[in-house]
Amino acid sequence: MSALITTELVALDAGPSDVGGTDKTAVIRTLAGRVAAAGRATSADGLFDDAMDRESKVATGLPGGIAIPHCRSAAVTEASLAFARLTPAVDFGAPDGPADLVFLIAAPAEGDADHLTLLTALARALVRPEFVASLRAASTEAEVVTLVQDVVAPTETPATAGATAAAPAAAAPAAAAPAADRPTIVAVSACPTGIAHTYMAADKLAAAAREMGVDLHVETQGSSGATPIDPSVVSKAAAVIFAVDVGVRDRDRFAGKPVIQSGTKRAIQEPEVMIREALAAAQDPNARRVPGGSGSSDTPATSGGRPSTGSEIRRWLLTGVSYMIPFVAAGGLLIALGFLFGGYQIVNGNPDVEGQSYGLSWLLNNNVFDLPVAPGIEGLNDGLLGYLGALFVVLGQAAFGFLVPALAGYIAFAIADRPGIVPGFVVGAVSLTVGAGFLGGLVGGIIAGFAAKWIAGWKLPAGVRGLQPVVIIPLLATVISSGIMALVLGRPLALALTGLSDFLTGLSGSSAILLGVILGLMMCFDLGGPVNKAAYVFATTGIGVADPSPASLRIMAIVMGAGMVPPLAMAISTFIRKQLYTQAERENGKAGVLLGLSFISEGAIPFAAADPLRVIPSMMLGGATSGALIAAFGTELRAPHGGVFVFFAMTNFFLFLLAVLIGAVVGGVAVTLAKSVGRTPEAAPPAATEDAMVGASAGTTRSDAVRAS
Repeated sequence: MSALITTELVALDAGPSDVGGTDKTAVIRTLAGRVAAAGRATSADGLFDDAMDRESKVATGLPGGIAIPHCRSAAVTEASLAFARLTPAVDFGAPDGPADLVFLIAAPAEGDADHLTLLTALARALVRPEFVASLRAASTEAEVVTLVQDVVAPTETPATAGATAAAPAAAAPAAAAPAADRPTIVAVSACPTGIAHTYMAADKLAAAAREMGVDLHVETQGSSGATPIDPSVVSKAAAVIFAVDVGVRDRDRFAGKPVIQSGTKRAIQEPEVMIREALAAAQDPNARRVPGGSGSSDTPATSGGRPSTGSEIRRWLLTGVSYMIPFVAAGGLLIALGFLFGGYQIVNGNPDVEGQSYGLSWLLNNNVFDLPVAPGIEGLNDGLLGYLGALFVVLGQAAFGFLVPALAGYIAFAIADRPGIVPGFVVGAVSLTVGAGFLGGLVGGIIAGFAAKWIAGWKLPAGVRGLQPVVIIPLLATVISSGIMALVLGRPLALALTGLSDFLTGLSGSSAILLGVILGLMMCFDLGGPVNKAAYVFATTGIGVADPSPASLRIMAIVMGAGMVPPLAMAISTFIRKQLYTQAERENGKAGVLLGLSFISEGAIPFAAADPLRVIPSMMLGGATSGALIAAFGTELRAPHGGVFVFFAMTNFFLFLLAVLIGAVVGGVAVTLAKSVGRTPEAAPPAATEDAMVGASAGTTRSDAVRAS
């Protein structure tokens, strides 16, 4: 096996004249040229294009003045390292400034395992300060070659990526015998090429964990293979960290664990922060969890680490909704405050000012020294209260105006990363303009994301490559997605939305009760998952218009009421049959009272994850009961969130509260009976005398649902 680096691949103290410029494009082109000139690549341009394509996805600058542009390329015939020590340093996108040490890691498209293992050994060595210092101090090209060969020698490098991150050798003994009282975290790192970032992220996390006294096990899903973490280690882990730029293979192994997820670069730059976040998530019953599945891998081994189509679609939609929810919460609560201060007529048209509501006209034409006056109008407060109400309503309506653009923008973002944001937001705004509403946002966001991703994959000449992310992608992806929405899809989607709205507006009597049952079932089916989100988005977009219909207001009341049931039902069950639950679950039950009253359905997630077959059907029964009663009572709600604390934005509040309590009792009794049937006293969970850490783990590390936020 030939050496990865030779003296002809090293450039020391190279300036702009040596590399042909002062930017990273010139540096990468120069190093690619050296690899080709050494006979290790068939084409310098081919290697350069592949390296720049990888660079366009994620910048390769690292903290400490290091950059590692890298790629797999069909032009590469022999795995190679080209090195440049730059004077002055060149910006490669690192957060702390430009890089003066640059390694171009060039791997064949179908690299052999031995060479790829050596390349990853170099990436791991770059996290060691003493190695980096020696590169800066080297006086000759031969000295650099020797330094690199010493860290990538086969006798120094593990053959495969182990279940526990291969940290610097000096630290190995400490990791081999973790103390019994140290918290355990598992992690997975993976990047598209599986050469550099995968292993650097693993080693940074491992080093930070040792300093923090945390027992960390990292599985590197890289080019040189992966050895899965021992299932017993996964079982006892308090949380999991995914430092990945691609899908996680066999993700279901971690189902129910609190999860912190980011790209590999964040793990390299701030590993301590990610570990602290993981420790905090382990103590948070409402932390985001790794969703469970049918038992199959989220990303089959044959997919090369790429998620399945179903899981990807779910991720896109949930990403869009999750980013939209803050707009819903802020805008809805502001509007609710507007009703509290200004009265429910504050959003109605002002006959004295054409085309403006009372709220807008008062905000534009009055001030604290010239307060609005509207004597004798029922449901409308004037004076200071009216002026404050006008302010809150206008701010809330402005926030609501971003609902569909944010939904579409962040669906596109989930598909194409940052290049998808602009076309996604624009197509969302266009869908509002043509009347397609949230249906247009859903469809348009997907179109915008794929358009942006397609254009980002174009291999453009180097001279215009810099314009690709800032001009070419936003322009062309916007034209494609918004053009399709305006010219093709807008009218059919608008007709579908209008028909759905007209149908719901016409529901009354038993039909309205059936709607309440359906929405109640949806809200309790997956507690923050796609079905729950679909019902919630449908309700919130219905009240996000200037003058929502009574049917839309009733739907919002049904959705909120049903969503309040699961935490309250579980709280009731833990109160009436304590012996059915662990100590940690009883504590979660106490918290469930406030969570339920606040419309935070996720308070029931730990219970549903631990016992889904008994808990979820019981919650659906309770939610359907509340939904049907709220529909029968004709309660209307103008706020999208807040639970009982937005009583002032609700009609028939006490009947609404009664419906929620009845549904909670039904759900609580149902789950208690379901858990009691066929269970002997010996089968009951351990009592409060069990070790606190065991109880905490049982209550806080199992879930198969995703948080709503």
